[in-house]
Amino acid sequence: MARTSAGVLLYRRRDGVPEVFLVHPGGPFWAKKDEGAWSIPKGEFDPSEDALTAAKREFEEETGLVVEGEFRPLKPIRQAGGKLVHAFALEGDLDPKAIHSNTFEMEWPPRSGRRQAFPEVDRAAWFPLDVAREKIHKGQVGLLDALERMVAGDL
Repeated sequence: MARTSAGVLLYRRRDGVPEVFLVHPGGPFWAKKDEGAWSIPKGEFDPSEDALTAAKREFEEETGLVVEGEFRPLKPIRQAGGKLVHAFALEGDLDPKAIHSNTFEMEWPPRSGRRQAFPEVDRAAWFPLDVAREKIHKGQVGLLDALERMVAGDL
């Protein structure tokens, strides 16, 4: 069975221009990667769980922040590896410096026998859509396209 993820695509408007809130994965593998490394706050969930409930939970786990409001479902996308991503657009604003991510543990350096903890997300930022398309994981660009269409329809 294909893995499924759920997340929140938080957006705001600055002078009429939509910006999206993206997170950068923590840990040593991502430390020096930027373009194509960012993501919406999301995570895997069991298909028996409600996707919106999972999206809210994952947003809180990755950022330490709770978001509320009118969540608008976007069409799920399938990433190259087969994972199905359910995303919910939410208009809102928050300070990216306020995030506090949960952590994960792994052996680092490899084959050292030492375990270290790393934040699941090491930073967050707001990006205009054109910049976000360069920053976000290529498998999630479709979410930005869907958001852009949705926001244009609101005008």
